[in-house]
Amino acid sequence: MPSFDIVSKIDMSELKNAVSNSMKEISQRYDFKGSISNIDLENYFLIVHTEDDLKAKQVNDILISNLVKRKIDPKSIKEYKKESASGNSIRILFSIIDGIDKEDAKKINLEIKKSKLKVKSQIQGDELRVSGQKRDDLQNIINLIKNLSLDIPVQFINFRD
Repeated sequence: MPSFDIVSKIDMSELKNAVSNSMKEISQRYDFKGSISNIDLENYFLIVHTEDDLKAKQVNDILISNLVKRKIDPKSIKEYKKESASGNSIRILFSIIDGIDKEDAKKINLEIKKSKLKVKSQIQGDELRVSGQKRDDLQNIINLIKNLSLDIPVQFINFRD
């Protein structure tokens, strides 16, 4: 029976490369000379430490452009917490989305059921497995999920006949 998996994974090595490229660009830009602007990667958090909101927005734009260059969906990072730090600076924590949480999995599952196609979908931890009799039905499900407005990036892997 044909099947595939719906996952939300991020390549951590590519994320590290995007962060290091962003830091290199920040260190070379004239408007950041003499300012405190850092991006750190710790576990599943990106920490942006900078002087003010304007610099934070610029750092965020640089980071997102480097994520896109590395083929990482910008939806894979979400602002978690913004706080003031020492020395009149601010610290912004971005959580890295890795895996599909229960609410999003239920939403995807519900949309698959609404489609009335003859497929089964199962939630397996932080991913979904979709199986059906016809390959065309599975491809229609992939197109349906791509057109959903989800807050997380999704990938389709393990397509089997």
